Amino acid sequence: MSALDAVRARQSWSKVEDAAPTREELLPLVSAAGRVADHSSLRPWRLIELRGTDREALGAAIAKAQGDASPSSKPLRAPLLIAVVASYRKSDKVPRWEQEAVASGVAHTLSLLLDEAGWGVIWRTGHYTRAKAVAKAHGLDKNEELLGWLYVGAKPAGRKPGRRKPVDARKLLTRMPKPGAKKGKKKAKQDEAPEGR
Repeated sequence: MSALDAVRARQSWSKVEDAAPTREELLPLVSAAGRVADHSSLRPWRLIELRGTDREALGAAIAKAQGDASPSSKPLRAPLLIAVVASYRKSDKVPRWEQEAVASGVAHTLSLLLDEAGWGVIWRTGHYTRAKAVAKAHGLDKNEELLGWLYVGAKPAGRKPGRRKPVDARKLLTRMPKPGAKKGKKKAKQDEAPEGR
């Protein structure tokens, strides 16, 4: 399967079954995902595996963050959760937003690799990703932020993923406006610029 085929086939799986890749199966995928564009090679990210009772501890932390009496059952929706952490580095060249983009790129690439390997994956977030109780449960340092979790498990047999609307690339791939062009002019004319411009 080509990279293009893998990307076109990728879907989010909101429901998965109780099987997950082992740590040994994950390691080469994480290594490959770490090849994303990374200005100054800062590696401003890390991933945390949550399995078994780790997920219950996360459920308790989410409940604390939301002021709920009972632990959240959300982390129990998949046998493996991979916490995506932006681990910011001091840099005069690479701003914080760019470092967060690298961490997001690693997460997305890892989700593609897991999907291509046959696993069901969905990236879940929530307002509580930045809550102190949740950060503490993950052992985050002061220079780190949680971006969410990849929920990973076996794709249910005979079940298809949800359908997604096709992407209209012509609307989303535009050209830079010509100098002096007024804001709000139709972008279609930019799209039809002659080749070689």
